[in-house]
Amino acid sequence: MSEAVEHQDSKQSKWSMVGKDPYAMPIEDIDLAHPGIWQANEFLPFLQRLRQEDPVHYCKESAVGPYWSVMKYKDIMEVDTSPDIYSSEPTIGIVDSFEQFTLPSFISMDPPKHDEQRTVVQGVVAPANLKNLEGLIRQRVSKIMDELPLGEEFDWVKQVSIELTTQMLATLFDFPFEDRYKLTHWSDVATAIPGGGVIDNQEQRWQAMQECLAYFTRLWNERINKEPGNDLISMLAHGEATKNMPPMEYLGNIILLIVGGNDTTRNSITGGVIALNENPDEYDKLRHDHGLIRNMVSEIIRWQTPLAYMRRTARVDTVLRGKQIKAGDKVIMWYASGNRDEEVIDRPNDFWIDRPNARHHLSFGFGLHRCMGNRLAEMQLRIVWEEIMQRFHKVEVVGEPERIYSSFVKGYSSLPVVLHPLK
Repeated sequence: MSEAVEHQDSKQSKWSMVGKDPYAMPIEDIDLAHPGIWQANEFLPFLQRLRQEDPVHYCKESAVGPYWSVMKYKDIMEVDTSPDIYSSEPTIGIVDSFEQFTLPSFISMDPPKHDEQRTVVQGVVAPANLKNLEGLIRQRVSKIMDELPLGEEFDWVKQVSIELTTQMLATLFDFPFEDRYKLTHWSDVATAIPGGGVIDNQEQRWQAMQECLAYFTRLWNERINKEPGNDLISMLAHGEATKNMPPMEYLGNIILLIVGGNDTTRNSITGGVIALNENPDEYDKLRHDHGLIRNMVSEIIRWQTPLAYMRRTARVDTVLRGKQIKAGDKVIMWYASGNRDEEVIDRPNDFWIDRPNARHHLSFGFGLHRCMGNRLAEMQLRIVWEEIMQRFHKVEVVGEPERIYSSFVKGYSSLPVVLHPLK
């Protein structure tokens, strides 16, 4: 564990699990919601113990109040596909709201409003549009790769993962390209925990969100007076179910689309490099057969699980695996645990690029809230690895990754690498 993590976690609170042995503590004391074990990369044994001994686990006391943890693949699927029992409202995060505001968006809505709003923007990732985007993505990936230094250390997160996903977001929103880094900033601020290195307090978050709303309101006003276009803002501005949204709902949906398009792809691009470095035999396998890339992309997304959980709130009293869940209880689906469930996934702790049924994972969720951009994310990752393998013998990790202080976004803030050319 890095000193930075240790320092940051120790200053946080009594709730930290960092440095603790999950098998040596009373099982009821395990609290997965605290970000420390996720940043310190110590979470897997905690997930394993709960999966084995208490797969629907009640945490009575935590910094975010009491909550249920659902640990196994099939139970997570049951919760995710039962919106009549488990509601997405008021939020998909474990904290009920930011101190000053809650942002409504269609991911934290139930039918019919969810379905109406999602349908408005779904077209941006329709198969025909993805086909049109593929050439542009390849062109951009190639340019990014060609400008990377050979044989010297640089930060993969900043120069590749962030750069590519930010350019992609700018295209989907038809956002001014020179201002594209604002999108990354707003995404990071929206999901950050105060004191975790991105913002110090809720006031800073609110200030950034107001800047975001002002910028996107200007773009909305431009698009509403033009013919409907193929970009997300134009779709929202002209969509029957979204054109009269109040400002906070517009902001909520914009943040949802930024975070959805940013965090998942960006952290999987980084996670894949780490996974291949930790599993050199799999890297050799890839070098010998580039045809494995498409399958490997699904395995990267499972192995990384870019969002560790999604939350639901019980609408009614219900029973899950014999546990009595009361109406109003928070229910957390730990995708990061379900993706390691031995009952459903063969050799779940192995990174296995030619894994049979590799797409059989939880990272995109299930049911009506299944990730809208999953095909776009897969396409970006596929192209990234096709272009990497055309140019480099190895993307070598030369230092510890810095992980994000969050139990929700499972990602990286930096990764030092050195590129080795093809032999």
